[in-house]
Amino acid sequence: MKILNLGFLAHADAGKTTTVERLLYLAGETRSLGSVDAGSAHTDWLSVERERGISVKSSCARLSAGDVTINIVDTPGHAEFVGEVERALSALDAAVIVVSAAEGVQAQTEQYWAAARSLGLPCAFFINKIDRAGCDPEAVLEELRRLCSPFIVPVGRLTEDECARLCDADDSLAERYLSGEHISESLIEETLKRLSREAKAFPCVFGSSINGAGVDALLEAIQTYIPARDIMPDGEPSGVIYKVEHDPRMGKLAHVRLFEGTLRNRDAVKLNGEPGENKIIQIRRVNGARHEDIGAVSGGDIAALCGLKNAKIGDIVGELSSRTRPRLSAALFSVRVMTEDARLPELLKAVAELSDEDPMMAREWNADERELTVNVTGRIQTEILEYLLKERYNLSAEFSDPTVIYKETPARNGVGLESYTMPKPCWAIVELKVEPLPRGTGYQFESVVAPRDIAYRYQSHIETTVPETLKQGLYGWAVDDLKVTLIGGEHHNLHTHPLDFFLATPVAVMKALTDAGSTLLEPLILLKLTADEDLSGKLIGDAIAMRGAFGSPVISNGQVHIEATVPVAASTDYHARFMSLTSGRGKYSASFCGYSECPLELGAVAKRRGINPLDRDKWILAHRGAISG
Repeated sequence: MKILNLGFLAHADAGKTTTVERLLYLAGETRSLGSVDAGSAHTDWLSVERERGISVKSSCARLSAGDVTINIVDTPGHAEFVGEVERALSALDAAVIVVSAAEGVQAQTEQYWAAARSLGLPCAFFINKIDRAGCDPEAVLEELRRLCSPFIVPVGRLTEDECARLCDADDSLAERYLSGEHISESLIEETLKRLSREAKAFPCVFGSSINGAGVDALLEAIQTYIPARDIMPDGEPSGVIYKVEHDPRMGKLAHVRLFEGTLRNRDAVKLNGEPGENKIIQIRRVNGARHEDIGAVSGGDIAALCGLKNAKIGDIVGELSSRTRPRLSAALFSVRVMTEDARLPELLKAVAELSDEDPMMAREWNADERELTVNVTGRIQTEILEYLLKERYNLSAEFSDPTVIYKETPARNGVGLESYTMPKPCWAIVELKVEPLPRGTGYQFESVVAPRDIAYRYQSHIETTVPETLKQGLYGWAVDDLKVTLIGGEHHNLHTHPLDFFLATPVAVMKALTDAGSTLLEPLILLKLTADEDLSGKLIGDAIAMRGAFGSPVISNGQVHIEATVPVAASTDYHARFMSLTSGRGKYSASFCGYSECPLELGAVAKRRGINPLDRDKWILAHRGAISG
């Protein structure tokens, strides 16, 4: 038996879910054709998805094609749910990228393509909606070749031009072509098959999934050009959890892509290489809204594991795996979530469960002020959160206006030393160095201290405490893109208490940040705007007003195309202005594109939660229980 875990990726409204529904119907897996507009799509089975006609969560469907079983992972297309796509990518063998012939290549198209390439996934393209009036499918193909890959080849159209194109990707074919040898269509076909399976060339199919045109050709292309894998039941189990859900009866469902080995009901498994009480109660096959107890899952397949109470998205099941996933987005805003006091414990539990399902939606509970904040990617995600709280938990919640999430990074190298040796009994001396790293690098930790000076167990305490402290820097924002090095310190064989280094480390971290100084970072988005040519001046003026950076506008066929990188804080309402400016006829897309330095006067300082470790005396008294924290 062969298996293929195939993701469907697309910008919103490209027709991705409709294409999946057509494939399921064509393969005989569904008796009726699901419809997004009618709220009957099999892969959009959540109530909120059916009501709004958008995918919010990734979902799995299953079909058989010849001797291959295909697990289709249908992912959301809207930019605010790109985290679902990011997590699903770790489970995939290959991807189909759906592009609208009417709208062409859009922001999420390019983003998902880059992510698939970073993982080396074989890909196929489906240019959808070719029946739409005024569209130009051939122009979209050329746009894909320009923006994604020159080696995108329409199937069933293996002409000499396409042969010449494949020659640029394959030296052996080029040598035969240049020597004057007749290149048969069957040789071109075999070359395309091989290059597709090696992720060096990419088949393309044209069609219209709303009326079924081209969907049979797409299924044939998947079978022909996308490599399936043999089931691998032997060896030690190794997999990755790419999705978490909560079932009212069974509790947490951990969706796993198993790479090799076999898991069975009642097996005990390790998470992240650490043994523990993680016993599988049940293994389910998920097919849309339907769940089936299958008893076992083998390498290559996807299933949901019940009973892993401590499982989190990204956890490794069994043996460690090097499989990674690209970073596609970040939460850009935080909102305060409020409900009546009597139901606050229920709200905290509900938000904790929803945060398990979407780690990007991090939560923060300030017990002193009884304030719950949640990170979100935008307005639509906030509306979905409000909907889920009401539907799933019967909780009515109110939300504050969104606040942009800034970050900090050290301005230069800095050193912090904390000697916590009084009042006895205590002894923890910690010296840390912080260094700024290039943007997007993240956080790194290193120790150059010998265990005779600080025992390994205490160094572990330091390593654990540093990232927790960095959640609030000098300006109250999380500190990122830095390296923290433990360069000195000391424990005492008699006086050191097991908790001393947990107390001393935050003080040393904050002293090091004070010595280094802090640079405020603001989130940026990439705007792609298309409008009538006569609006060029206004669009450029808007970009300048938003402190944006932009390249030269491109004029074609009476339309202007502008790309601008702008701060999130300056562009929160720009979509409405743009659509008003273009009378709803313009094209607008926005995608997260990183962080950049921001003058403090143009940014914001966050309110600190809890006691600042720089208030050393109060910090020590609180941690020794002398005063409340």
